[in-house]
Amino acid sequence: MAEVKLSNISKRFNGVAAVDGLSLTIGDGELVVLLGPTGAGKTTTLRLIAGLEKPESGMVSIGHHDVTRTPPADRDIAMVFQEYSLYPHFSVYDNLAFPLRSPLRRLPEEQIREKVHHIAELLKIEHKLKNKGTKLSGGEMQRVSIGRALVRQPAAFLMDEPLSSLDAKLRDELRVELKRIQIDLHATICYVTHDQVEAMTLADRIGVLSEGRLLQVGTPAEIYKKPMNTYVAARLGSPSINLLPVGSLGFNSVPRGTESLGIRPENLIIGDTGLPTTIRGVEHLGAETVMRLSIDNCEMAALAPPGKSFSAGQRVFVSTIPEKVLYFDRTGERIS
Repeated sequence: MAEVKLSNISKRFNGVAAVDGLSLTIGDGELVVLLGPTGAGKTTTLRLIAGLEKPESGMVSIGHHDVTRTPPADRDIAMVFQEYSLYPHFSVYDNLAFPLRSPLRRLPEEQIREKVHHIAELLKIEHKLKNKGTKLSGGEMQRVSIGRALVRQPAAFLMDEPLSSLDAKLRDELRVELKRIQIDLHATICYVTHDQVEAMTLADRIGVLSEGRLLQVGTPAEIYKKPMNTYVAARLGSPSINLLPVGSLGFNSVPRGTESLGIRPENLIIGDTGLPTTIRGVEHLGAETVMRLSIDNCEMAALAPPGKSFSAGQRVFVSTIPEKVLYFDRTGERIS
């Protein structure tokens, strides 16, 4: 695999910046997730790496080679999309073998067979190799789509929300498989999603985008614990971080310039001391129970202590750990 590097690239459509001065290095064998809402510039960034779009400024390099003006076919990358895009009249075997039968590769059939079976085994679809593309479930189709990219062993993989069309159970299963395969193959992957769970569980590092700008890059733990601003803080965590005005929960001794406090739901303590409040609602999520609280007209979410049950209308006391509180200024930038 190879390193992918973007150096100050920009791209505009009809005068609007889709990507704005973005610089990012994806290390050899690293999985970097680009996270952000629709319109943040995630897919455009992928298309710039692939060569499907040309940057107006900046440079794209793959494996330490400048490919900014190199045609897509010569960049040695493979893309996986949200849509399966299989050849329905082909068997699974032939779908996987198709990229290897390109006139540019001219691989012998024995070598093709070896590669196809290896990838099918990794993806746990070896028993489906004789099936037609139309005789597969959605999860199996996406496995074949991913396998068709993997079998080529390119310099890097680009994945544009490949799991978003699947149901929750299949997403969970394929997410685990994809991370395992990435580690086994030491694959370089740039993965685009708006799903924070995918970002947290798949990424070696996460890049948070907003309106074409890369706001912060770091490990999932770094982004979660030390977000650079309120926008980044709100991108990770479910329930979302509580953003409260200064003075909330009795916090008056704060760093100079603080305008708001950030408190993760798991850092709100429900116990016998603290500020009294009434539970407005309770959400049972299996392993966790989320309580909706209101103090001084501030709505917030807290996690219920394990082994205890709560109900709407119940009076409780809430406090927090000062060391876990994040402080933001009036522009939303983190102070400490």
